[in-house]
Amino acid sequence: MSAAIPLVPFPIKLLRIYTDEAAYFGDRKVFEIVAERARAAGVAGVTVLRALVGFGHTSHMHRRHLLDDDQALIVEMLDDEAKLRAFVQTLTDLEHLGPITLEAVEVLRWPHAATGAV
Repeated sequence: MSAAIPLVPFPIKLLRIYTDEAAYFGDRKVFEIVAERARAAGVAGVTVLRALVGFGHTSHMHRRHLLDDDQALIVEMLDDEAKLRAFVQTLTDLEHLGPITLEAVEVLRWPHAATGAV
């Protein structure tokens, strides 16, 4: 008999922040700052995804070049809606952020920190 799947403790939302790998704020990459701030804010989890190709409001194609990294990136976060909305307010000083979306998701498994699950 298998163990019960942990219930989701609260309604979960998915926050997506679009940016690109070449975006800097000062001498640091924007996606790294976003991930660092999310961790400091206690966001449940963050993943940075690299797109193969992407473009947005301009026709500039973001893609990996031989000598330069200019790929589109998506920073994804899962947590309670109120926490994610509050977190977005901490990003107002960052340039080079594209659209930020907040979506409802159906979470089928939510591991608890105490279990050591990822």
